[in-house]
Amino acid sequence: MKHLNKLFVALVMLAGFSSQAQDSNNPWAITFGVNAVDTRVSAASKLEDQFSQFFNAEDNWNILPSVSFLNVSKYVGSNFSFGVTGSINKITRYVLPRVGEGPYTVVNPGDKNYYAADAVINYSLMSMIKSKTIDPSIHIGGGYTWIGDEMHAGTLNAGLGLTYWFTDLVGLSWRSTYKQSFEDVREDMPSHMQHFLGLSFKFGGKDTDGDGIYDKDDACPLVAGLKQFNGCPDTDGDGITDASDSCPDVAGPAEFNGCPDTDGDGIADKDDACPDVAGLKSLGGCPDADGDGITDKSDKCPDVKGPKENAGCPWPDRDGDGVLDKDDKCPDVKGTVANNGCPEVSDEVMKRLNDYAKTILFDSGKSSFKAQTYPVLQAMVAILKEYPNSRFSLEGHTDSDGTDPSNQILSENRASAVKTYLTTEGGIDADRLTSIGFGESKPIDTNKTKAGKANNRRTEVKLVK
Repeated sequence: MKHLNKLFVALVMLAGFSSQAQDSNNPWAITFGVNAVDTRVSAASKLEDQFSQFFNAEDNWNILPSVSFLNVSKYVGSNFSFGVTGSINKITRYVLPRVGEGPYTVVNPGDKNYYAADAVINYSLMSMIKSKTIDPSIHIGGGYTWIGDEMHAGTLNAGLGLTYWFTDLVGLSWRSTYKQSFEDVREDMPSHMQHFLGLSFKFGGKDTDGDGIYDKDDACPLVAGLKQFNGCPDTDGDGITDASDSCPDVAGPAEFNGCPDTDGDGIADKDDACPDVAGLKSLGGCPDADGDGITDKSDKCPDVKGPKENAGCPWPDRDGDGVLDKDDKCPDVKGTVANNGCPEVSDEVMKRLNDYAKTILFDSGKSSFKAQTYPVLQAMVAILKEYPNSRFSLEGHTDSDGTDPSNQILSENRASAVKTYLTTEGGIDADRLTSIGFGESKPIDTNKTKAGKANNRRTEVKLVK
């Protein structure tokens, strides 16, 4: 038994390499039972002889009549599991190589103790055969084996297995493993077969809410639920899980995510602004008697179509000029559609403006006004205010005295001075007026007489259309 400590040290080391992330329900399994060692494989001179007496337990197998192996494994995903197996046995039957065509000889090598520690990579074929109880498998691995005090070697392992699961957690397991010795002299450590028969127990599954569905497969692991809903509850019993049910405490059809529709207008009560009266989906479930797109409860004129901006009532046209008050810049005075409901500026009005403009007097050579000009400017302001939607251009002109550049600047300054007064003092919107100077370039009379020059020094008003 001196190698027993070696066995357990090897098991601890191998178990350290078997840790993988949990990836399945009950990922851990432990199997224990009896094992049998058959050395005939090494003694056979031909491949077919190695397995010709595979089940000859009476002559070839070494069996210790007690629990003699322990396997611990963990599922690592994609039908693979990784585990370690520790086994003990006593070699009382050792098959010697036969001489010529003679029989195989079985001897007792001296009741040698047998110890083995093996790592096993197992692949389950259960999903392929689509069975819930029969679990065939293949495995590979490697380990180290001791026979007696003098024989020990590493082995490369491969084999087949079969487990019958009585329940989800308990099964009867059989595994046969061929162990190829790494030793050059096979008599020192023979290649051999080892068979295992035992009970397997799976564990490690977690069911936090106790509903019989493992957390891994439970869509609601913290709340007890129903199996048909992957562990999620359905409080109102309408066939929709609470997590997907917009009204989990009141039964309703799936088309409304579990919510009722009391008025039958195709809108769930929770989304229906008028749940007791059938209405239109576009209006949140409320009716619209006049069809103007405004719900009756918000429509001040529910029987007459009107825009939303006017609370569902038609827009008025107080002055009857065909331009609605909301668009009429002059809602109390008849105007034209072209002029936004305001009266058009007539030729007569323009003549009045220009008659006033001709009397605007400036200080000689300057853009400042003479005192008698201010009443004229105020009269112009009054006319401009009568046509708030019209735009005008103010044009300055000079006589020919002085140089062209100086006259150009002077005309611009005088036209600008008129605009400034009309906007700052008269309150006319600045965007309604523009100013421009033409200097002496557009005379309307001769510049050879004093009267002609006076006529050429003028301010004109033009309507901008």
